[in-house]
Amino acid sequence: MPVSSRLSGGILMIRFAAISVSIAAAIAAFVFFLKFGAADGLSLIEILAGLFLLVATFWLAWGASQALLGLAVGPEAPTDLPVTPVATRVVVIVPIYEEDPIATFSRIAAMDASLAAPGLAGQFDFAILSDTRDPVIAARERLWYLRLLRDQNGQGRIFYRRRDDNRGRKAGNIEDFIQTSGAAYEFAIILDADSLMEGATMHEMVRRMQADRKLGLLQTLPQTINARSRFARAMQFSAAFNSPVFARGLALLQGQTGPFWGHNAIIRMRAFAQSCGLPEIPGSPPFGGPILSHDYVEAAFLARAGWTVRLDTDLTGSFEEGPATLIDHAKRDRRWCQGNLQHARLLTASGLAGWSRFVFVQGILAYVVSVFWLGFLLTSIIAPAVESQTLYFPVPRWPVPLIYPTETALAVGLFIGIFGLLILPKLLIGTDAVLRGRVRHFGGTLRASASVLAELAFSSLIAPILLMFQVRAVLQVLLGRDAGWPAQNRQSSQLGLRQAWAHSYWIVTAGLLGLTLAMAMSPGLLLWLLPVALPMLLSPLIIAWSSRPAQGWLFATPEDLSPSPVMQQRARKLAHWQHDSDTPAPGAHPGKGQLARG
Repeated sequence: MPVSSRLSGGILMIRFAAISVSIAAAIAAFVFFLKFGAADGLSLIEILAGLFLLVATFWLAWGASQALLGLAVGPEAPTDLPVTPVATRVVVIVPIYEEDPIATFSRIAAMDASLAAPGLAGQFDFAILSDTRDPVIAARERLWYLRLLRDQNGQGRIFYRRRDDNRGRKAGNIEDFIQTSGAAYEFAIILDADSLMEGATMHEMVRRMQADRKLGLLQTLPQTINARSRFARAMQFSAAFNSPVFARGLALLQGQTGPFWGHNAIIRMRAFAQSCGLPEIPGSPPFGGPILSHDYVEAAFLARAGWTVRLDTDLTGSFEEGPATLIDHAKRDRRWCQGNLQHARLLTASGLAGWSRFVFVQGILAYVVSVFWLGFLLTSIIAPAVESQTLYFPVPRWPVPLIYPTETALAVGLFIGIFGLLILPKLLIGTDAVLRGRVRHFGGTLRASASVLAELAFSSLIAPILLMFQVRAVLQVLLGRDAGWPAQNRQSSQLGLRQAWAHSYWIVTAGLLGLTLAMAMSPGLLLWLLPVALPMLLSPLIIAWSSRPAQGWLFATPEDLSPSPVMQQRARKLAHWQHDSDTPAPGAHPGKGQLARG
């Protein structure tokens, strides 16, 4: 059975062990920090710094525990599934918002062709659900939809609808479709505009849903593809190399109350329709209004209704694309931050499983922890200047008094928190990949090992920059600023220094202020602060440099070395459409607000 259902009787024990170990690690760091700080008298600000470290260390330990659990188990497919064909109607839902229709519809064409492969032709429809507001982009959507129908002979199988009113955003669009057309299908595969999936994977997902009538949602682990920039290539490699291990640990902890990431998943239409109606949260954004991170909430609602929500990490052939630049990543992360913090309003919702509430807490902590790390750094800098220092003469008549080196304790705390719990899991994953032979899919031992070390260096370099973006996002939400619903930039875009400076000048300023504060209040910490402060000072250069096209042999992934059939099909279709000026002429097209199926 999959990791999430295997050992189901011991899920509570596994959860208890993982949480206990994480809490123990956090308490150990807290006590160890205060033990050294107490050498010259413990101050209130040192206690505050220790509390910041406590929370931050818990979060790192929690992530490390998932990696260790993932290393302890392997991806296993169900062994008791009956060999049955797809016996029902399935719809593949593709919500779009201000997307390039050529890029998006070429993915649909490739998936449709994959589903039509020998032995896979079946009962699959596609529903393109547009929330586009720009009339020019909307017109292009309708034109390229006609081209898609013509090329794929998709009449009666591929449908397009653009809503007049985009209330509820993506979740509202899917809800509208379920209410108007959901009864025609037993299952729906939900994708994003940048999603791509093999036809064989879709068939396997349906088979697993047919075999387990309590299964309300089955989530795959999508792999990132088509990265071009240095930033995107490093993120793509990390996702391909590390994420499967972390995901197996997550699946083991989640059990049957698993995750939903909003895309590359299949739902049972009846379960979703009965359980997942999303209310608007009272009040105005950012904490009120439509639920932004709706996927977590929908998973919680399914579990509340008694349906199984499962992550099967053994499923391959599921893909997505990632942000091209660090700025694109930060913009997307800003919206996710608001959505996750919004879940604080749902923690007391009636009937939710305890684990679902804990998942909400995890999502909130994922962003708030950046504030705790920054708080730890600031209090560590300020502490020596505000506390009363005790003079120390190491031997009688020693001419120069010394001060207890509390700065060393702070540096040790940082080392334990960051390097011990953040970097060690990745090194263990790399070692495991070598021992199990998984590195052969990443270009061999030498190439994969070099990529692991390069990714560790790069992630350490950009970590302070990402921390500052997350801190700003949290503060903006707390101050009542709404992120809105910006369209995502899915195209590779190289940033110049001027653009990078415009996005990060405030980070440079914060780095300068931090170093100035350290020089004035605790110069002994300057050396230890440089790994954090220097990337902040150099953030425009790092952002611009990392947006450049990647070159060289580092960061190869299995999909780079051996693209899947649907990836190849999509690349051919995209190239053909991009170089083909014979676009369909304007004519009859599905009207706004009405699904072509009727």
